[in-house]
Amino acid sequence: MKKAELFRHVIAYFEKNRPDAQTELVYGTPFELLVSVILSAQCTDKRVNMVTPTLFKRFPDAVSMADASIDEVREYIKSISYPNSKAGYLVKASKIITEKFHSSVPQTMEDLTSIPGVGRKTANVILSVVFNKAAMAVDTHVFRVAARIGLTTGAKTPLQTEEQLVKNIPADKIPLAHHWLILHGRYVCVARKPLCHKCGLTLWCKYYKQHTKSE
Repeated sequence: MKKAELFRHVIAYFEKNRPDAQTELVYGTPFELLVSVILSAQCTDKRVNMVTPTLFKRFPDAVSMADASIDEVREYIKSISYPNSKAGYLVKASKIITEKFHSSVPQTMEDLTSIPGVGRKTANVILSVVFNKAAMAVDTHVFRVAARIGLTTGAKTPLQTEEQLVKNIPADKIPLAHHWLILHGRYVCVARKPLCHKCGLTLWCKYYKQHTKSE
């Protein structure tokens, strides 16, 4: 099967079965999403969503968080993984957003990645979710699922995965595709043992074909 045909089948499947896929992080503003994504590194969205309501009530915007101490922010996020470093990132990021970007979350990769705690993946999430740009954030789920299905070939880094996906997915579908792959990896194509019996992509999936042949 040619790569273009595989992408068409996979996109058609998700358009039918996950037409309204979206982030599971709960947020109300671009700043709140940025904070949530920073907190979600090596932590579940469920845990982040348990912490952020009280955090955002105390710090509703970058200006208020920029004036906080790292110790104060850490108290609100102490149940999150790596609370010390993340509290530091949040305060520093808030200062940069306030001072350099006039208290608004910027809209370019260059500007976003100049903010402490914001790498390419986080920046792509913001660009995709908030600004609906054709940005593909690659986390462990996207990296794994894309390779298993066969959407990517020989990709050894998140950037290589991102480049292959962006090349083959129509630009207007990339923001949705990001969520399709994440949610599929979170609930169906799980890391240890994919739930192939629950998957509707087995007809085209490279992993499934190789796995069933070996049994």
